[in-house]
Amino acid sequence: MALNYIWIGFFVIAFIVALIKLIFLGDVNVFSNMLDSTFSMSKTGFEISLGLTGVLALWMGIMRIGEKGGVVAMIARAVSPLFTKLFPAIPKNHPAFGPMVMNFSMNLLGLDNAATPVGLKAMHELQELNPKKEEASDAQIMFLVLNTSGLTIIPVTIMAYQAQAGAGNPADVFIPILLATFFSTIVGLMAVARFQRINLLNKTILAYLGTLTVLIAGLLYYFSSIPQEQVGIISNVASSLILVSIVVFFIGMAAKKQINVYDSFIEGAKDGFQIAIKIIPYLVAMLVGIGIFRASGTLDLIIEGLSMFFSFIGVDTDFVEALPVAFMKPLTGGGARAAMLELYNNPAFGVDSFPAKVASVLQGSTETTFYVLAVYFGAVKIKNMRYAVTAGLIADLAGIIAAIFIAYLFFH
Repeated sequence: MALNYIWIGFFVIAFIVALIKLIFLGDVNVFSNMLDSTFSMSKTGFEISLGLTGVLALWMGIMRIGEKGGVVAMIARAVSPLFTKLFPAIPKNHPAFGPMVMNFSMNLLGLDNAATPVGLKAMHELQELNPKKEEASDAQIMFLVLNTSGLTIIPVTIMAYQAQAGAGNPADVFIPILLATFFSTIVGLMAVARFQRINLLNKTILAYLGTLTVLIAGLLYYFSSIPQEQVGIISNVASSLILVSIVVFFIGMAAKKQINVYDSFIEGAKDGFQIAIKIIPYLVAMLVGIGIFRASGTLDLIIEGLSMFFSFIGVDTDFVEALPVAFMKPLTGGGARAAMLELYNNPAFGVDSFPAKVASVLQGSTETTFYVLAVYFGAVKIKNMRYAVTAGLIADLAGIIAAIFIAYLFFH
């Protein structure tokens, strides 16, 4: 029901704002812009789904090879102590654990395209355990919120955009993004744990989270000790090497067990194709609502109001120019990316300006919450998301606040 009200809200608020602009400001183009947005965003939704088809077929095929080769079961056993605490409703060593861990791992490396297919695979496995098929289970919500909080160790894409725009040091956002996503993930975990009454002070959970914290601290130390121009090169090579190694390892383990690798891949790829088809209506619906909201000028009004508010209370407003990224990121990754690139290319600012640095950290601080919810829940036909949106937005807010403070610490 939450998504239903949000979707209705996009249209109602956008219509009211557009009507006010037409009557009082004489903006005769506002409704035509909104209408154009419905067509362009529906086309975008289909194109995104079409673009996902090949990637989904590829990685669902690879995951099927991993399943039959026993690799997914190995991963499940490795994380079972932690996941049995965070996901108490999932049986020990359940097949869902493997793709869930793969999803988290690929997000850590900034490999969004590769993370989506295995995430959808995990969602289907979790749906098998869900007694109420149209209502999100606790396990599905925990998985989605941890996914949307977007913990990223290597923000390869953002560093690439910075380099393309001629940044003096494209890798200078590496540590700020890592810190912002870490805060977002921890707060998201705490929010869901609160709803589900999970004790995060459990020794097992603390041991795993402590190990992750030490690992992140070690990576921070390593990357801060090498020349900054090498950070992007090393992280890009490491990400690609790890990903290719995973594919080769999956195939090797399956071949060792004398599994027909090719047939297994085809079997999984067919499932990936079917999932891509299923998510089209959900994705189009969400993107059209977001497009209407943006084309009406509502987002611009919110930004202007916040700028006046922060100025009134005496807070430095240098970060306000980057806020469109913060508002767009939970709604649409493409919109947030466009807002970031607009600052990069704006002669008044530029890629090395403070607002552009804030925008870069904001872009990397969280995932696109509503997109992920629409795609993942749409793939298994869940209609009642319960508190998933609330918990996801809490994680987003934590990431946004952390990103702004951290950007001031590093760049202001």
